[in-house]
Amino acid sequence: MNKLAPIFIIFAAMLWGIDGIVLRPELYSLPVGLVVLIESSIVAIYLSPILFKNIASLKSLESKDWLAFAGVALFGGAIGGMCITKALFYVNFVNLSIVILIQKLQPLFALGLAGIILKERLPRRFFNWAALAIFGTYLMTFGFKLPNISTDNKNLLAAMYAVIAAFSFGFSTVLSKRALQNVSFELGTYLRFGIASIIMILVVFSLGEFKEITSINNSQWFVFLIIAFTTGGPAIFIYYYGLKNITASSSTILELAFPLTAIILEYFLHDNILSFVQWIGVVILIYSITNVVKLSNKRRAELRNSKLKLGDI
Repeated sequence: MNKLAPIFIIFAAMLWGIDGIVLRPELYSLPVGLVVLIESSIVAIYLSPILFKNIASLKSLESKDWLAFAGVALFGGAIGGMCITKALFYVNFVNLSIVILIQKLQPLFALGLAGIILKERLPRRFFNWAALAIFGTYLMTFGFKLPNISTDNKNLLAAMYAVIAAFSFGFSTVLSKRALQNVSFELGTYLRFGIASIIMILVVFSLGEFKEITSINNSQWFVFLIIAFTTGGPAIFIYYYGLKNITASSSTILELAFPLTAIILEYFLHDNILSFVQWIGVVILIYSITNVVKLSNKRRAELRNSKLKLGDI
C-alpha cells in the first residue's frame, strides 16, 4: 500500500467538508440549477485536454457505454448535485453538518441498488445494518421528536434533499461500474462532467434560470472558481488516486474526515453544535455504514476467489 494513500483520501474528504460548509452556501442566492451548471461547465472546460488526448477511444464506445455515462452524469452530476446544493442552501436554518453526515448513507444505497440492478445477492445482515443506519439518521436529524411534516420545516426539507442526493450518488456509483469498463478513469471523469453540463444546460433553460447569470457578483464567481479548482475535479482525482492504493473499508474510515471537518467548521463558523442525542445518531450511522461496506468488501473478495477457482479448472 502506498504510504501516502491515506493522506490523499483524508485531504480530499477535508476539501469536501470545506465545500459544504464554507463555499457552496455562499451561492445560496442563486438558482440551484445554475450553480450546478456553472460548476460542471468550468470543470469540463479545464479537463477538455483529456478529451482531445483520448478522442480515439470514444469511437470504440457502444450505445450501452454512452447510456451508462448518461446515467452517471444525470444522477451523480445533475440530480445529486442539485439536491445536495439545495440542502446546503438552508445554511441559515439547519446544522449543515447533519446534511453532510446524511451523505454517509451513499454506500447503503449503492449496495442496495447493486442488488436490484446487478442482481447481486444481498446478505441478511445488510438489511439489519441498513435499518440501524436509517434509525441513526433519524436520531441525528430529529432526535427523539416526531418530525413536523410541513413545507415550512427547513430541517425536514434539508434532510429530504440530502437523502435524495445520497441515493443519486449511490446510483451513480453502481452505474460507474459499467461506464468505466472500456475507458480510462481520466476520460470517464471528463465525460461525467461534460455530459452533466449538457444535461444542466437543458434544465436551466427549461426553468428559465439562465438569465440569473447576470446577478452573479464577483465574490460568487470567485467561489465558483475555488470550487472548480479545489473541491470539484481536483478533489475527485486526489480521492481516486488514494482509493487505487488502499482498501475500500480503510477508505470508509478515512472519509470520516469529511463529516468531521464539517462538524468543526459548523461550530466555529456558525456556532452550531450537535446535541447529545444527535451524537448518538452519528455514532449509530457511522458504525452501521462501516459494517455495510465491510459486507460489500467481503462479497467482492468471495466473487474474486470464485472466479480464480473457475480459472484453475
